[in-house]
Amino acid sequence: MTADTLARLALGLPGTVEVQHFDRRAFKARTIFASLAPDGQTANLRLDRDGQDHWCSLLPDALSPVPNKWGAQGWTVLRLDNLSEADLAILLHLAWSLSSPPRKIGS
Repeated sequence: MTADTLARLALGLPGTVEVQHFDRRAFKARTIFASLAPDGQTANLRLDRDGQDHWCSLLPDALSPVPNKWGAQGWTVLRLDNLSEADLAILLHLAWSLSSPPRKIGS
């Protein structure tokens, strides 16, 4: 996968916009759920702890917790060249669902 693929998939999620976050391209709905490293080789993604544990064990060559307190909160490093587009789409949707605006009842 590439940074452009991640951006295309992220921006396809409802309510998502691209913003600058320090030196990174970031994607947010209500809050930031993904950011791309400046070199485009890795991204950080917000998962919950259960999702992080599951996906890191399922795809250990592609995912690992961010190595600091953010990683303990579910932030996960993705190595884009080790991911399929299908897995990336699932991971982005999971991260987006944790940060997207709540839906109104009846919507």
